[in-house]
Amino acid sequence: MFTAEQKKAGVTYPKGFLAAGVKAGIKKSGNLDVAMIYTPKEAAVAGTFTQNAVAAAPVYASKRVVKTGTAHAIVANAGCANACTGEQGEKDAAAMQSLAASALGCTAEDVIVASTGVIGVNLPMDKMEAGIAQAAKSLSSSGSVDAGNAIITTDTYSKCGATAVNIGGKEVRFGFIAKGSGMIQPNMATMLCFITTDLAIAPALLQKALSEVVPVTFNMISIDGDMSTNDMCIVLANGEAGNAIIDEENDDYALLKQTLKSICEELAKKIASDGEGATKFLTVHVSGTKSFEDAKTIAMSVAKSPLVKTAFFGEDPNWGRVICAVGYAGVPMDPEKTVVKFGGVPVYAHGVGAEADEEKLRSVMEAHDIVIDIDMGDGAEEATVWTCDFSYEYVKINGEYHT
Repeated sequence: MFTAEQKKAGVTYPKGFLAAGVKAGIKKSGNLDVAMIYTPKEAAVAGTFTQNAVAAAPVYASKRVVKTGTAHAIVANAGCANACTGEQGEKDAAAMQSLAASALGCTAEDVIVASTGVIGVNLPMDKMEAGIAQAAKSLSSSGSVDAGNAIITTDTYSKCGATAVNIGGKEVRFGFIAKGSGMIQPNMATMLCFITTDLAIAPALLQKALSEVVPVTFNMISIDGDMSTNDMCIVLANGEAGNAIIDEENDDYALLKQTLKSICEELAKKIASDGEGATKFLTVHVSGTKSFEDAKTIAMSVAKSPLVKTAFFGEDPNWGRVICAVGYAGVPMDPEKTVVKFGGVPVYAHGVGAEADEEKLRSVMEAHDIVIDIDMGDGAEEATVWTCDFSYEYVKINGEYHT
């Protein structure tokens, strides 16, 4: 979907955006760990956030910024989540805003803040202060790659890209960076996702579009069934493209929404594919249900099953684990009507195992990308969830995460 040049340009591909990623010493690895994205021109802002009742301090701070409808900057760090840190955590999140605002010449209410990393640890504010100052000085039109690398934790790579569409007779550009590899079953968005665009749009409509896109993209992935305390997806739109401002739900709005959906779906798939220790990318497609929600519930039940995920890691076509997860999903079903296929090969049909072509099935299970099709035979609705397998490496990564 994205050219090498667009991936490199990322969040600075749209007009009027600068970015940076620096080393502040917050990550134990010593890698890049503070990111900054900035637009001198005031931007419309939209955001979606974790629904976890235990939300991190930066989530609350950034929600307040989104409510104002406008922003100039995003500052994010990796290596420390600033979650479950009480009053001090709130003060530290506010300090991140103030430090960035002072360095950029805007107000604290113009700064989105985000953090990711270990929960229950206070931010090292001396390092954060130096990192924010350095990031502000390092802002450039080529800083997206460093910014993307500064927000990753257990990811094997930064998810990034850019695209352009014609809206209102103007070229409108979009750029994005995202991270997410573990503690992923967002009920709003991915771990951290930042999208920039030079589109001119009313903040309320930008928020509406994002809020409608997220449920069918980021909310359709699960790596481990765990919802983070820090998830957020933020969009900044600074209007530099020069299109007539979108202030109603017209054809331009529809194109914006479709573009956002395309971006978020692509990023969602990348995140699921890059799950911690993953060796397989699994697409769970459920059809033949009475409602989208029923199909999603069944697909998520399969996607979150440790037994299903470990079977695919072992390349074992154990359809029994899949139909079991379908059965306990909580959606009324008739086993006699249900058909399950792995990579197009029938493995379960009408209450019993199907006689599968063993050579075809072996080839399916050895592949990296595998589609699990489940037809419930009970309606016209469908849903698709993206996930990955569970490997030995997943246990190792998470067994040693804090240490």
